[in-house]
Amino acid sequence: MTIFAIIGHLAATTGGFNLNDMPGGAGRMDVLCRSVNASLFLSHDLRRDVTVYLVLLGGTDAPKTILFSGEKIRSLNPDERSAGALIKKALELPVGEEFRESTRGVYVRRGGLSRLLGEHAFAVLDEGGEDVSSVASFPEAFLLSDHLNFTSEELDLTKNCHKYSVGPKILHADHTITVLLNVLDRRFIGQG
Repeated sequence: MTIFAIIGHLAATTGGFNLNDMPGGAGRMDVLCRSVNASLFLSHDLRRDVTVYLVLLGGTDAPKTILFSGEKIRSLNPDERSAGALIKKALELPVGEEFRESTRGVYVRRGGLSRLLGEHAFAVLDEGGEDVSSVASFPEAFLLSDHLNFTSEELDLTKNCHKYSVGPKILHADHTITVLLNVLDRRFIGQG
């Protein structure tokens, strides 16, 4: 099982956003949609052993967390709009502290990063971390930021998390996920 959590610092927390304006009106929801797709899609299949959390921090109803389960998801196509539509539908639900399913394999709840860090042992994907090419064993959960850097509060929350880097250049979140999954595929193919 591999888990990714991506923080959406400006991402909408209500379903009132326009699918035609996910970069602007939805607070860079496009970055999160690409990250979902990079995490879950293979050619003609899905990664059933991957879970994706989106920590949404934009708007007045923040924070909220959306979960995409690779094992259970249905109705997801490999385009940003499809992922955006599932996020929009999830955000239209009234929610509490426990995950509520909006569509098959997509869940939403109130709460943010501090709660998620209490539920999983995350490593942070950061350009200043240990190069993944030299790592012998990997954790199962990885935390990334969207197009913005981690805030000082987030850095404080994650100060004890190990940091990994996928290379010497700063990459987009979805590209970082793709590179890391390729490393994991090459390293662990046939072992499970």
